[in-house]
Formats: sequence, C-alpha cells, structure tokens
Amino acid sequence: QVMLFMKGSPSAPQCGFSRQTVELLTEANISFFKFDILLSDDNARQGLKAYSDWPTYPQLYVNRELVGGLDIMKEMKED
Repeated sequence: QVMLFMKGSPSAPQCGFSRQTVELLTEANISFFKFDILLSDDNARQGLKAYSDWPTYPQLYVNRELVGGLDIMKEMKED
C-alpha cells in the first residue's frame, strides 16, 4: 500500500515538489492513495512532520513506513 501526503491532488498539485512526485509515481505505474495536507488543520500537518521526523511535504509511505520525499524518490529512480 502506497500513501502520498501531498499539497493538492494528483490532478491539481499545489506545489512543484508534489507535482514531480506524482509524475514519478505515475511514470512507474505505481498506484497510490493520497492525502491533501492543505485540507487538514495545522495540528495534523505538524503532527505528521513530528511523527515522521521529516520536515517537508510531500511524504511517501509504503506499507506504513516512511520512504521520504521527492529527493529520496529521485535517488531511488536513479538506482
């Protein structure tokens, strides 16, 4: 199970990092669930950052484990 916490939606990303993340997942034919962090309250956004110990969005999880953000995904694509 792949979950992306992002700004906006896959069809209307609200930042370039979220857009690039969606593009990478789509190009790799990876289906994913998404959660728009802009629709949640600030406590939820900050709580997820604290939980993951990852300061930025988007955040990608696979089987409830944090993979990382766009930079990590780009590294994985190159490998």
